[in-house]
Amino acid sequence: MQIYTKPEELRRLRHELTLAGKTLAVVPTMGNLHDGHLSLIEKAQSLADLVICTIFVNPSQFGPEEDLDAYPRTPDADLTALRRYHVDGVFTPGVEGMYPPGDETRVTVPALSERHCGAVRPGHFTGVATVVCKFLNMIQADFAVFGEKDFQQLAIIKRMVTDLFIPTEIHGAPTLRADDGLALSSRNAYLTGDERQRAPDLYRQLVLARDRILQGERDFEGLELSAQDALVRSGWRPDYFSVCSQQTLQPASATDTDLVILAAARLGQARLIDNLTLNLKG
Repeated sequence: MQIYTKPEELRRLRHELTLAGKTLAVVPTMGNLHDGHLSLIEKAQSLADLVICTIFVNPSQFGPEEDLDAYPRTPDADLTALRRYHVDGVFTPGVEGMYPPGDETRVTVPALSERHCGAVRPGHFTGVATVVCKFLNMIQADFAVFGEKDFQQLAIIKRMVTDLFIPTEIHGAPTLRADDGLALSSRNAYLTGDERQRAPDLYRQLVLARDRILQGERDFEGLELSAQDALVRSGWRPDYFSVCSQQTLQPASATDTDLVILAAARLGQARLIDNLTLNLKG
């Protein structure tokens, strides 16, 4: 496994692969890798001849009151896991490598960013879109794989790639869950033992809302309020629980058929996000 730290190294790799007629996929991460990340790598390996994983804790997507310094960093364990999965390369730039002196350009996708996590974490998705745009420009991969657990993020990245004519094909990979339904996340490490027992509540509320919609319920606002109330009674602090159109991420109407239920809530020190999609056609 080759370790890259500079953009020019990635350009040489891309040139060599082009001459050899081989394809490249990238899996961008912030490290602290778990089985969910490794499932993205497996997806990438099914798409391309070679796979690169990035490890970079991106400061521009953290707000001033958020957990940048506390964000878990496990570089040795990450490299061991990537070698075990036969990843071909890992790109681990420093902050100045991604944001050189004088850096001021930012990428925004306003309509998809304004609600949900974008409303709760102002500037977060500008940081995400900017760093992903930089990675895609540096690596020039044929494919990039992101987790569907971050549904809003994935929608924003797809929109950005389309709008900016970036020639990288974006793929989503299904959310990987523990046996009790909890979506795997680096931030699960913040949960205490008791909180970990209660953490699947978020997924259970998503399932309850989905099942009621499939049974014909169309009072989406009532479903949202019911789920938030249930979470509060269980000791959660909900940021949002929203039934939306998959295409626009705007509140769903009774005529929408492709829906996504988006949720984010805090339990102790952890802020967890999750979602479920459903299709009402036919």
